[in-house]
Amino acid sequence: MANSNFAIPIFILAALLLAASTIANSQAPFIVAHKKASLTRLKSGSERVSVSIDIYNQGSATAYDVTLIDDNWSSDVFGIVAGNTSVSWERLDAGVVLSHSFELEAKTKTVFYSPPAVVTYRIPTKSTLQEAFSTPILPLEILADRPPVKKLDWKLLQKYGSLVSVISIVVLFVYLVGSPSSGAKGSKKKR
Repeated sequence: MANSNFAIPIFILAALLLAASTIANSQAPFIVAHKKASLTRLKSGSERVSVSIDIYNQGSATAYDVTLIDDNWSSDVFGIVAGNTSVSWERLDAGVVLSHSFELEAKTKTVFYSPPAVVTYRIPTKSTLQEAFSTPILPLEILADRPPVKKLDWKLLQKYGSLVSVISIVVLFVYLVGSPSSGAKGSKKKR
């Protein structure tokens, strides 16, 4: 009776391990897409959004007819400055990275939530197109009023940097000379 209670979980565990090893050894592409967006404020008061998408094939087989579509950028909010929001490649070999980028110019002030880009590809062993989604990006605060970021004043650093360095070296030297060493306390011999 006790043996049958342990037999079922062991059988299930063995079946899961067999299924996992079969999936891990299968000859198929595994597509990972990473989407990044950065905002750049121009002197004219407008703002540009630079979008780049990297597509990785982490699988063990080639993906064919790879298409990237990221057309979720509203034409009411953005205008395309450079590049296209969709692109196609003939193939993506295993272990290879494809990159695509485009640039948009913001037209209105808003907070924009961009959904993930869609990557479609074909596997020779299957007739249907496979789909993968990119990582989502954080909401973009387009033309938002941001307080200016105070950068490090290089002139101040040039003027007083060497003085601060010399003072800190002297203080460190005085500390090392003035502090008792750890070996001096226990070095007295008792007779």
